Amino acid sequence: MSHILVTGGAGFIGANFVIDWLRQEGAAGIVNVDKLTYAGNRKSLAALEGDVRHVFLQADICDTAAVTALLEAYRPRAVLHFAAESHVDRSIVSPGDFVQTNVVGTFRLLETVLEYWQALDAPARAAFRFLHVSTDEVFGSLAPADPPFTEVSRYLPNSPYSASKAASDHMVRAYHHTYGLPVLTTNCSNNYGPLQFPEKLIPLMITNAMVGKPLPVYGDGLHVRDWLYVGDHCAALREVLASGQPGATYNIGGLNEKTNLEVVQALCDLLDEVSPKTAGSYRNQITFVKDRPGHDRRYAVDAGKLARELGWKPSETFESGLRKTVQWYMQNAEWVQDVLSGNYRNWVGKQYVA
Repeated sequence: MSHILVTGGAGFIGANFVIDWLRQEGAAGIVNVDKLTYAGNRKSLAALEGDVRHVFLQADICDTAAVTALLEAYRPRAVLHFAAESHVDRSIVSPGDFVQTNVVGTFRLLETVLEYWQALDAPARAAFRFLHVSTDEVFGSLAPADPPFTEVSRYLPNSPYSASKAASDHMVRAYHHTYGLPVLTTNCSNNYGPLQFPEKLIPLMITNAMVGKPLPVYGDGLHVRDWLYVGDHCAALREVLASGQPGATYNIGGLNEKTNLEVVQALCDLLDEVSPKTAGSYRNQITFVKDRPGHDRRYAVDAGKLARELGWKPSETFESGLRKTVQWYMQNAEWVQDVLSGNYRNWVGKQYVA
């Protein structure tokens, strides 16, 4: 049992985790399962070509036969479940896709993993972990003066995306309490960093800014998010997998609450520094557009439990993480162009209207 199995490992957070994991000395091999939908990109894993520690299979987590075959072949000591539809805007237009992947997919995966786990010998069962990667959006929206969400905050999802993730969280919890499956759940704040699909706020602003397009900001731009650099998230997940208590949940936050407008303005100021325009500031491209339905006003998580119990805290400030992110996108224009497909351009044109 020298491998771990990762679902959704060609997506943004999953790919960063896989690459980061294999950088660690003595790391176990990874079996990587990804359906390769619009947001899954094999080129994100290009650095691992030829690495025998990385085994990739294009498959749907709902395909129990394929997942069972991998479990039997590689005998992983852990499953890390990243695979999910994750874009709120898309969930508003196509909620069924989110139910299928996030709810049904998680259920199918749990069923398959439970059968595998129950057949292990006693020491292997005791060592096994199922780590479910979720979101702070399951808790709903905070008022400006409210304290951040904790692990015991009430679930109040407000979008089809967050409702589907809340349902998957509940299924994972149920499989621990009903069947004893040793699960771990993490609820993270907004991630940013390399390899993020350019429909999310920060990469969308970077790619639009560099070609002179408008920088669309929903509503008044004062919606608040806690921003977590993806490398810090990966480090936290390693700690939870290594030392987290089965059945427990852990909030992972970046300790960086910013309004969307503050994020875009900071990004424009950084681009003015590292890639100045011939005239004017990138701030001149900021455009306010119609707010999306049910847009939660504020998210923030209290990551104190993770700090107290496992000693984790973020290494990056928002400023240092944003600089690394901008540098990566500017140095990887080929990757960016590859993911900017016709379907993506059509989506952005339909979604962001003044």
